[in-house]
Amino acid sequence: MPNSIDLVYDVASAISLGQREVQEDAIICDFPIGAPFGFAVLSDGMGGHAAGDIASKIVVTEVFAELKLQSGNPEAMENGIVTILQGAATSANDCIRVHAGNDKTTRGMGATLVAPVLMADRLYWVSIGDSPLFLFRDGTLKQLNQDHSMAPQIDFLARVGMIKTDAATSHPDRHCLTSVLAGHDIARIDCPETAVKMHHGDIVIAASDGLQFLENSKISEVLTELAFATSAEISTALLCALEQLGDPDQDNVSFCVIKVLDTAEPARKATDSDNVTILDTSGKADLSEIYRASSDRRA
Repeated sequence: MPNSIDLVYDVASAISLGQREVQEDAIICDFPIGAPFGFAVLSDGMGGHAAGDIASKIVVTEVFAELKLQSGNPEAMENGIVTILQGAATSANDCIRVHAGNDKTTRGMGATLVAPVLMADRLYWVSIGDSPLFLFRDGTLKQLNQDHSMAPQIDFLARVGMIKTDAATSHPDRHCLTSVLAGHDIARIDCPETAVKMHHGDIVIAASDGLQFLENSKISEVLTELAFATSAEISTALLCALEQLGDPDQDNVSFCVIKVLDTAEPARKATDSDNVTILDTSGKADLSEIYRASSDRRA
C-alpha cells in the first residue's frame, strides 16, 4: 500500500423524498471508526421506469456486499481496486437482469451508481449514470466523475452557439442517461486507475442528481460557510437549502458527506469518525443556527 498521511473521516449521509411519491434513491456508508479506509454506495432508480426503487436497492446491496467482503484485506483491495469496483457494478447489473427476467412488473427498471472508496489519503470510485461525485477543496467545488447523460452534449451545443443557453438548460432530453445499470450491456463505466490524493480539509460528496436542484454556486456557498462544521451539520444545511428552494418538482435526493481530516492538524483535529444519518422529516432546521455554531467553532 502506498505511503500516506494519517487521516480520519467525518461522515454523514442524508436522504429526502423531495416532492416525489416514491423514494427511488438508496444509500449506505461504511466508515469504521479507527479504520484507515471506508466507502459509500449510492444509487438513483430511473424515474418513470418500472420499479426504480427496487433497482436502486439491488445496486446498493450488491455493490456494498462485494466491497465489504473485500475490505477484510485493505492492501489486496487497493491493489485490485479497479477490477473489484467494475466487477461489483457488473454483478449488480446481472442481478437487475435476473430480477427483471423473473418479475415482469419490474422489466425496464434501472439505476445509477456512484461508489467512492477512500484508502487513507487516496480516493477511488466507480460511477455509472448521472449521480455526481463532488470534491470541495480550497473554496472550489469540482465534479470528479463523468456525467453519463445528455447534459454534457447539450451544454456543448450551447457553448458553440448551436442552441441558446436557456434552451440547453430546459432541454427535455437533458437528463436522458447514456449509461445505466439496467440488465443489458453497460455502455460506459467511470472507474479511474489513478487515485485522487486527499488533503486535510477536503470535503467529498457523493449524491443523487436531486442535490443538483441547487446550483453549484449554492452548494459551494454552504460548504464555504460550514467549512469547519461537522459533516452532519453540512448535511442538514444542504437539506435546508433544498427545502428553502421550494421547487415543486424537487426530485428524491440522497448524499454522503465525507470530511477528510489530518490527525496531525491540532486546530481541526477530528475525534471519532461517526456515521450519522440525517432523515429529512421536517425540513425546518434554522440555517442561521448552523452557521452560528460553525462560526463559534472557528473562534
